[in-house]
Amino acid sequence: MNDLAHDLGRGAAGALVHHGVLAQGSGVWTAAHAAARTMAGQAATVDPSSGSLYRGAPAVAYALHTAGHRAYRSALNELDRKIGPHIAARLSAAHLRMDSGQPPRMREYDLIRGLTGLGAYLLRRETRPDLLDGVLRYLVRLLQQPVTVQGHSLPGWWTLDSPHGEPDDRWPLGHGNFGMAHGVAGPVALLALCSRAGHTVPGQHETLVGACRLLEGWLRPLADGGDAWPETTTVNEWLDGPSPRACLGRPSWCYGTPGVARSLQLAALACGRTGSQHRAEDALLSCISDTRQLDRLQDATVCHGWAGVCLATCTAAAEAAPGTALTDRLAALRSAFAAYMAENALPRDAGLLTGADGILLTTHTLEPTHHVGPGWETCLLLN
Repeated sequence: MNDLAHDLGRGAAGALVHHGVLAQGSGVWTAAHAAARTMAGQAATVDPSSGSLYRGAPAVAYALHTAGHRAYRSALNELDRKIGPHIAARLSAAHLRMDSGQPPRMREYDLIRGLTGLGAYLLRRETRPDLLDGVLRYLVRLLQQPVTVQGHSLPGWWTLDSPHGEPDDRWPLGHGNFGMAHGVAGPVALLALCSRAGHTVPGQHETLVGACRLLEGWLRPLADGGDAWPETTTVNEWLDGPSPRACLGRPSWCYGTPGVARSLQLAALACGRTGSQHRAEDALLSCISDTRQLDRLQDATVCHGWAGVCLATCTAAAEAAPGTALTDRLAALRSAFAAYMAENALPRDAGLLTGADGILLTTHTLEPTHHVGPGWETCLLLN
């Protein structure tokens, strides 16, 4: 069995999104249908422990829906019949865990493996508003209801896992994660995108206001100018509060400032906090203007490389406040991305996150002469 056939981040599902979006403009479906046939080579299942936006039947359904060819409709309807009960079961298990007072595993709620990602699928698919409301109610509870770890009151998204997603003796009390892929920025972005689309539940607005305050509070100045968020925090760091200075990290969509800044901007737009919006956009501008940070990019991928930084910046600039310098910096950022691409080969792997498909689809999306409808980036919670 090929585990990558039904993988959105590293396999054929990501390839179908790439080729399907291109085919919508060109009318040439050869490459898209080839990726679809690769996925159809084995039955798409929903593993109770690993079925997620990026793995298994939900990944296949997201790819088929985003590609949008009429030949995929019957397969999509069949997949929906598998995915709905899976999401309902995961929501039920999550609420039982909350009732017990135990902290969550990272894979319960995050974008890549958890309910945030499944909520992004439901938002994109638009067939089960009842289940989407269930995910939103869960996220509101997650962000509002604290957990207790060895007598310490910590936010509900605190996990006993290490940043690698599994328990680790080096992280005995777990960690707090700020990133888009595995941390609090993901649920915040989904709540904001759903608000914009008209999907709201009680407490959602108040949760977004609180999220703005949280993310603004942890945005700290760098030693030589600019601002940044920490990727993760330990219990002691959380209890001590935000440090006076941020550590210079790698800018990225997955863990770094570009992804978190877009999440904060989306939340601010959803609840009308102009000051929070400016903080997000200023932080992103300082990041993409800082050669120290850009020099830390070591590949072109969407997940943690140039493509993700450019895509996050482009989507943020499109909704930035009037007079922002973000738009002015886009040309220089894209030129730097192009220069990197000219000197480095594409990855041999497929997929949207760490493969060539994400890079090529990003460059296609960013090309001004191409009309790419919004939507494929929902799996990244950027749009």
